[in-house]
Amino acid sequence: MTHMKKILISIIIIAALTLGAYIYSFFSKSKDMIYGVSFNPEYASYLGFEPKLILKTMLDEWRFKYIRLTAQWDRIEKIEGEYDFSELDWQMDEAALRGAKVLVALGRKTPRWPECHLPEWAKDRPYENYKRQLLNYMSVAVNRYKNHPALEVWQVENEPFLAFGLCRPISKVDLQDEINTVRRADNSHPIMVTDSGELSFWTKTARAGDLFGTTMYRVVWNPLIGYFKYFWLSPFVYKAKLWLNGRALEQSYIVELQGEPWMPDKSVYDTPLQIQARSMSLKQLEKNLRYAERTGMPRAYLWGGEWWYWLASKGHREIVDYILTVRKE
Repeated sequence: MTHMKKILISIIIIAALTLGAYIYSFFSKSKDMIYGVSFNPEYASYLGFEPKLILKTMLDEWRFKYIRLTAQWDRIEKIEGEYDFSELDWQMDEAALRGAKVLVALGRKTPRWPECHLPEWAKDRPYENYKRQLLNYMSVAVNRYKNHPALEVWQVENEPFLAFGLCRPISKVDLQDEINTVRRADNSHPIMVTDSGELSFWTKTARAGDLFGTTMYRVVWNPLIGYFKYFWLSPFVYKAKLWLNGRALEQSYIVELQGEPWMPDKSVYDTPLQIQARSMSLKQLEKNLRYAERTGMPRAYLWGGEWWYWLASKGHREIVDYILTVRKE
């Protein structure tokens, strides 16, 4: 064998090993994924519970160390120019008492239906007529909590460019104005921008903030086709979209991992448990977590803690018992 052939074979072997390692890193699961949880006091009340009781359960019994909360505009500024932060204050304080870290979502589009949470006084106004008030509320909220010991991350808007919910469109300029407002008030905490995991290529969002967050839904319901499973969507797609958009895996979180059922156009009270189980059950939740781990992202915030509590109140503790076993720090 000639010297040149040896060199060529060595190059081929090295290239093959490098490619193999690269492919393995794409498909291998994250051994270190940490799970947090989202909490919404309005939804907790809707389910018939005292919100403080559910949040304390998440922190004390279920032992979550990463919590996603919302500075919901319509609950903070019910009267134009008057701010009431008492609801978010106690949530932040409860987290701080237990050493938990909080991701706070703020803006006009924040978690939970109807997605956009404008105060009543702003709903009938053109965007340009309430933009100043929107940015003011965001600035006031950031200044209030930027030195709070529980604060870890700001999330500006929720899937801002996704056409879902009762929302007016948000432009790239609108989003950038909001990011700039948050950054001027607090340049110490990272800003996250989020997008749909299944319905977007992330071209506008992946690098808009310091961190990126994707939602992840595995079984959904649509009035035209009924229940729909994303069984064909490989976790590789999430890694590929991050790579194509130049966003590091380590700077990307699953900000909303499906942990509750997608109701078929009815309330939780009007949907039998066997129907709810078509989109969420213990078996489906286990599948969702295994799938999420294969994306390689370091953290996932579970969605549905209020529903788990409601389910347990009906005598069904299997999901709660499973949640006790997942890694949280």
